[in-house]
Amino acid sequence: MSMTGDLTHIPPAYVIGAGPGGLATAAALKARGVRAVVLEKSPSVAASWRGHYDRLRLHTTRALSGLPGLPIPRKYGRWVARDDVVRYLEAYAEHHQLEIISGVEVSRVERNGDSGEWRLHATGGRELTGRAVVVATGYNHTPHLPDWPGRASYDGELQHAAHYRNPGPYQGKDVLVVGTGNTGTEIAVDLAEGGASRVRIAVRSLPHILRRTTAGWPAQRTGMLVRRLPVKLVDRMAAKTAKWSVPDLGEYGLPYPASGLYSRVLEGSIPVQDVGFIKAVQQRRVIVVPAVHGFEKGRVVLMDGTEVEPDAVIAATGYRTGLEDLVGHLDVLDEHGRPRTHGPETLPHAPGLYFTGYTNPISGMLREIALDAEKIARAAAKAVG
Repeated sequence: MSMTGDLTHIPPAYVIGAGPGGLATAAALKARGVRAVVLEKSPSVAASWRGHYDRLRLHTTRALSGLPGLPIPRKYGRWVARDDVVRYLEAYAEHHQLEIISGVEVSRVERNGDSGEWRLHATGGRELTGRAVVVATGYNHTPHLPDWPGRASYDGELQHAAHYRNPGPYQGKDVLVVGTGNTGTEIAVDLAEGGASRVRIAVRSLPHILRRTTAGWPAQRTGMLVRRLPVKLVDRMAAKTAKWSVPDLGEYGLPYPASGLYSRVLEGSIPVQDVGFIKAVQQRRVIVVPAVHGFEKGRVVLMDGTEVEPDAVIAATGYRTGLEDLVGHLDVLDEHGRPRTHGPETLPHAPGLYFTGYTNPISGMLREIALDAEKIARAAAKAVG
């Protein structure tokens, strides 16, 4: 699968990253007769998926999560497990016979003078040129820890959720999980079920919680149906649906949010899909506490002024794209470091530079990556040609 020949003989389209977005786009490019070379800094494909926590499963259905040209096998079930996602991506690269160069990290992308090409600076002093570049290094690239007051001097155990694998090391321990996104809530449930003596979860913004399925209907399909409707209409529909499908957790510290679900999605906050969190909160196996204000030696200070002394703190506080060094100098990122364009769109001063996998739509990231791959391939084929 990996190749080490002369990459400059035929200027290809370069794809940076061998995750789902990179592999899907490379396959779509190849189907259009465009030579696509995938550059991956890790030894193998699906590096980020290999690093996720053990119990993770797709929150989108198998049937709606396959990439172009190869469906996910039915034997993996409706909600595909992490290890099976990795197996699928390995099989995907092999099935399409993708040209993947592993162990090569691209540090900078820049315009190659007035030639209309891009120059990529990579590991070992390599300089590669091509007319099209697809950046697909992933939505969850660089773990983010807030700069809480006193964090630097905190002498307790504090780690980002990116390093959490399973509850084994936390059996019998008092654990504080910070963050109520899908990762934080699922890790909290994993800890509660896995033997932690106490699990608290610190809440900054009240999450919208959805059932993963209702009467067999997956939340993903609803997301697909409503994403082009007016925002306020979807907010009203979601509020009514929540009232009869999700119990009021106000007495446990999680009342229904006042803000609209879809309004929050457009701000970058994806609803929590319930995989046992509701029951864990109702049974008080996961205790809701206020957001973290800061740290004082071995104590964690919460926003209401109370202090707790957990044995461990797991911060499910999100990620950054980490694109500043790679493309920040090209004026293609917004103030949050996210690409200003995605899919087949490019900026006038950066033709042939594409981004995929940096949005998190309610219709499912893998599904949108698959759709974007075909669109990018059409646009990039013209750029290369």
